[in-house]
Amino acid sequence: MLTHADSYDGLRDAFRWAIPERYNIGYDVCDRWAAREPERIALILDDEDRAVSFDELRVLSNRLANLLADNGVEAGDRVGVLLPQRLEAAMAHIAALKLGAISMPLFTLFGAEALAHRLGDSGARAVITDDEGAARLRPLRERLPNLRTVLSVDGGGDIDLSDVLPGQPDGFICAETANDDPAILIYTSGTTGSPKGALLPQRALLGHLPGVEMSHEMLPQPGDVIWTPADWAWIGGLLDVLMPGLHHGVPVVARRFAKFSSEAAFDLMRRRGVRNAFLPPTALKIMRAARPEKLTMRSVASGGESLGAGLLDWGHETFGVTINEFYGQTECNMMISSAAGIGAHRPGFMGWPVPGHEVAVLGEDDAPVIGKEGRIAVRAPDPVMFLRYWNNDAATAEKFAGDWLLTGDRGVQATDGALRFIGRDDDVISSGGYRIGPGEIEDVLIRHEAVTMAGVVGKPDALRGEIVKAYVVLAKGFTASEALARDLSDYVKTMLSAHEYPREINFVDALPMTTTGKIVRQELRERARNE
Repeated sequence: MLTHADSYDGLRDAFRWAIPERYNIGYDVCDRWAAREPERIALILDDEDRAVSFDELRVLSNRLANLLADNGVEAGDRVGVLLPQRLEAAMAHIAALKLGAISMPLFTLFGAEALAHRLGDSGARAVITDDEGAARLRPLRERLPNLRTVLSVDGGGDIDLSDVLPGQPDGFICAETANDDPAILIYTSGTTGSPKGALLPQRALLGHLPGVEMSHEMLPQPGDVIWTPADWAWIGGLLDVLMPGLHHGVPVVARRFAKFSSEAAFDLMRRRGVRNAFLPPTALKIMRAARPEKLTMRSVASGGESLGAGLLDWGHETFGVTINEFYGQTECNMMISSAAGIGAHRPGFMGWPVPGHEVAVLGEDDAPVIGKEGRIAVRAPDPVMFLRYWNNDAATAEKFAGDWLLTGDRGVQATDGALRFIGRDDDVISSGGYRIGPGEIEDVLIRHEAVTMAGVVGKPDALRGEIVKAYVVLAKGFTASEALARDLSDYVKTMLSAHEYPREINFVDALPMTTTGKIVRQELRERARNE
């Protein structure tokens, strides 16, 4: 846990890792608190309008762990969790982890092929879902010979949890797992090629904590209540909010909207007294368009895409705090963060290396460079770092350059350690001898009153190599026209520079997004090449 400090340097200098040799996430986030403060609130279930104590969570997850064991699930087996934000999703992950099995979050909006790939590639032994999920899995069972049991919280599966779970024993002895034992298997977004399964160890939660604590201004503080609209099937929901919140005994609000809206989000945050929120950039952009009343928050964090000055200014005005940006990826998450409370925040930069993590920008010879663009990398070993890609040794080897894990992103590191994000290796636009990052242009575009969202890519051009092309979703009340396209191009030219403005703008109804809310620029690039 981070100690309080007046500066980033003080925070970094005082930090030391304390990773025990034997460690189990399921015990840590549930039974540890149940033994100390059994009535302490673990979850606030907004849909059911009730709170769940750590002791209730302990009993329910123990019963589920016993049921899984009775149905042949053993340590190391993969257990899929196909559920939205709800009590049973938390129970499922905790139960699998207590058993020493590997929990595998699955997004409820995955289609048949996405589910079949993840379940087939992982060789999942069991899936915990609801009746809707069970119905979607039924036609896939012939393709999944390893999937022996589907447990449903409300019928439709091989086992109906509502009927069977109450008869299971309340007690369960957690597996004495080592900190390096596999714990969670999360498949990457798959914007290029088939999604790869990143296998995370038990220690990964402890590795996340400093970054979570920093981005939330030294979480926990008395009265903290945390929520995110991010699905718990995404690492941002599961390991940036749910598990850290439970670890620290901070009540976690559970509510996944069928369709996210700014009105519903602000209403939930008011009603449940949310003081800490992880709001992905897409959610912030939607909320910004609503022009809501102000909220008093203690911390707001965001990650996944860089925020620009426009969103940061709006966030400060709306929430009363500076939105702290953080950076990471499934394979090595939360290793860069900001914390305005200790001065570790700078517009245009995504943050500083979180204490305990060695982050650098590598030049062409794979040596760290300062003030020059290069590949963002993290030195191994690192507690938050993944073990390997599931069934893919070649991809695992390609992820490293010596002792450095390569994030696949490009950036620049300042002399004080702050890192500025440029873009994905394949997102950077090369135009007329300039290397242009799309994020800065997208930020300027969404600051224009006519724009809700924007995606920027390079389009092949015989003269310049590439030109900057923008795909724009308009705000309500604005109509696509050549005049508006010229106005937006001129706006970027004025705000940035003459070589960065979009020479072509297409107005679209929506942008292609990953399940984690990131713009799929690869799809936009393919679209641009064919136009």
